[in-house]
Amino acid sequence: MAKAVKLADIAERVGVSIVSVSKALSGQKGVSEEMRIRIQAVADEMGYKQPGAYRREREEARRNRGYNLGVLVGDYYLGKYESFYSQMYQQFAARAGSKGNFCLLELVSREQETEIRVPMMITDKRVDGIVVIGKLSDDYLDMLKGSGIPLVGLDFYTNDDTMDSVISDSYFGGYRMTEYLIRNGHTRIAYVGTLGATTSINDRYMGYLKALNEHGIEPRADWIIEDRSTKDKILDAVEYVKLPEDMPTAFMCNSDQTAGLLINKLEEAGYRVPQDVSVAAYDNFLPPGICDVRITSYDVDMKEMAKRAVSMITHKIAGENYKQGTYVVGGHVVEKESVLPRE
Repeated sequence: MAKAVKLADIAERVGVSIVSVSKALSGQKGVSEEMRIRIQAVADEMGYKQPGAYRREREEARRNRGYNLGVLVGDYYLGKYESFYSQMYQQFAARAGSKGNFCLLELVSREQETEIRVPMMITDKRVDGIVVIGKLSDDYLDMLKGSGIPLVGLDFYTNDDTMDSVISDSYFGGYRMTEYLIRNGHTRIAYVGTLGATTSINDRYMGYLKALNEHGIEPRADWIIEDRSTKDKILDAVEYVKLPEDMPTAFMCNSDQTAGLLINKLEEAGYRVPQDVSVAAYDNFLPPGICDVRITSYDVDMKEMAKRAVSMITHKIAGENYKQGTYVVGGHVVEKESVLPRE
């Protein structure tokens, strides 16, 4: 590689000071127009480039090369149904690929997570940065952060201020969906989702509480219904979803998949949705084959979340300025068939 031409090299050739060369090339006063033209001509002849030009060239080369982006997902999030997170990965990979990057997916088993085993993408030094889709344990995330590889979380956040994340607006979405039920005349509303299992389930529950509070509705402990264990986080309607003895008129579910499984249980118990009981949910993503009722839900903008995550991780790898912390992506209510007004 040719040696970069410095101001001192030009000054020596022309026979002037470095200060004069700097003023001439930067358009400052202090040198005659004749000398400015001469210095510029010598600089062009020697192949001098302004420092900003070198930075722009390096950035252009970086963009053309792209990065190897690792994606980690807990295998327990993928279940037997088509997963929300598999769709999230596809959106992320498509966005990353359109920007010239390559994605490498690696699943993390419960055993690997418990034993804090370093993923192969790190031990083999195959990635420039890592995006984790779905919350892994704090100890496992600490190991990833300790690797020194740039890291971004997608669809979760932590209490660690150094952990950058992109999330959907679970709190406001939970609020909006509960408010939607209340506007349709429902005041006896249960929440379905195991508190403590994920940050998103907790946040959607807090939005549910906010809506109840604003309308003077007292939450009931017997209307908080689990859908999974806090340990393995695997959704299991048979084991966990238990219909309360005193039935509400509506259920607010933490996900469409939970809502679909709940609807099956309701129908088995002789209830019709939405004629007898209304059901609302969050994420507007129902895997095929779960239930036949089209569920009113809060739509998650996966495409925008993927876009933001790609931007965040690539800027972080490049050492460029980016919006640090937690980036929240909004959504909107999608009305379908699972909610009827209560007279």
